[in-house]
Amino acid sequence: MKNLNHNLSFLLFLTFTTQLFAQSYVGHSVDNYSGIHGLVSNPSNVVDSRLKADINFISASVFGGSDYFGLNVGDIIKSEGGFDFETDAEKFPSDANNFFLNADILGPSFMFNLSPKSSIGVVSRVRAFFNINNISGELYENISDNFDVGEDFDFNSENLTGTIHAWAEIGLVYGRILVDKEQNFLKGGVTLKYLQGAGGVFLNSPSFTGQYRANNETLTTTGELTYGISQDFDNDDIDFKNLSAGYGADLGFTYEYRPNVNLDSVTRKHNKYKLKIGVSITDIGSIDYKESVVTTYDLNATADASTFNEDTEAFLDNNYTSTEEIIAQQISLPTAFHFLADYHIKNKLYISLQTNLSLVKKNALNSNNIINSVTLSPRLETKLFSLYTPISIRQYGDFAWGGGLRFGPLMIGSGSILSNLLSDTSKTTDVYVGLKIPLYQ
Repeated sequence: MKNLNHNLSFLLFLTFTTQLFAQSYVGHSVDNYSGIHGLVSNPSNVVDSRLKADINFISASVFGGSDYFGLNVGDIIKSEGGFDFETDAEKFPSDANNFFLNADILGPSFMFNLSPKSSIGVVSRVRAFFNINNISGELYENISDNFDVGEDFDFNSENLTGTIHAWAEIGLVYGRILVDKEQNFLKGGVTLKYLQGAGGVFLNSPSFTGQYRANNETLTTTGELTYGISQDFDNDDIDFKNLSAGYGADLGFTYEYRPNVNLDSVTRKHNKYKLKIGVSITDIGSIDYKESVVTTYDLNATADASTFNEDTEAFLDNNYTSTEEIIAQQISLPTAFHFLADYHIKNKLYISLQTNLSLVKKNALNSNNIINSVTLSPRLETKLFSLYTPISIRQYGDFAWGGGLRFGPLMIGSGSILSNLLSDTSKTTDVYVGLKIPLYQ
């Protein structure tokens, strides 16, 4: 568990301050001209697209945050690189704080029509997920400060879990029109993925309690902590050379209510629907790592906290008894359910309601999970240009308001940039950018 506190701070710093990467294309993925990016959330979007073909060069996304930190992005900008998370961020410690990060790079990918009723695509991605669930905020804060706070504190973490996982994937997407009868239209799609896992780190503790006493600098704890790492994985320097194979899949359907039956059903230049409803399940699957080193610590002991020097693993090894074994370990993908309702208001104006729900319990062992969210996104959509402003309610009570732009081959935006700039205590952030070649109908 090398320098857990260092890793948390580094990943959160990356999440909140890196503006060259991006998230899950909040607002953009529902655009009828999103092409490849629409396949990420629902593979049925590959067929009956407004595009003849779409070629993605490179796109990147980052989405992350915590219910422990609350940030003022204006203060970060004004600091000119001098912002310190540990001292400058507002904190909301509890017995069950959560940290999360989702980085997604969409590499060379393409989609095109096979026939009037079917289409295919190939999507390449490199992804990294980071989740820490139900960690004591008081404990994390004191670990970050090397127990140099001078105050007593107690903590009680139930079902503490954490997983860092990085992998590459290539997916073959197939979509087909299933029903096309007057006002009712239905299409379906599937993505079959070949996964290449770079490795992961995972930890869990069913019950972890403790008391710190400042007068004698002692930390008394109870419980058990299991920590594992796959095949010498180093999350500070991820290496995609020693890879493990796995398989995954996405499945989706889209229904459209088309009251204007005068439009030629073969023509794809224009949207025909008044209401579109999409449902999908993404990231079904897992990766097996044959040689994972798993260490279990007996935490029923009292330790001298004054000896802590930023190396969490060394502190555990020096103060607690442990057992170690090498086992095959499976890390599950962040399986999720997605729902979309998109309403055509008039002319070029649309409004969508999108829901993303994790199908993985946040305390599930050796797995990652997305955070749940509901997004309402009005947009102006044309062939060459789209403008959208998504408004979201995200898990852990965070409100997010953002904006995005698609202009020909370029798209850029964020589902939270406006709320990040206006709020004193933003808990999540995201940003995205991409470059591709769209070939219109």
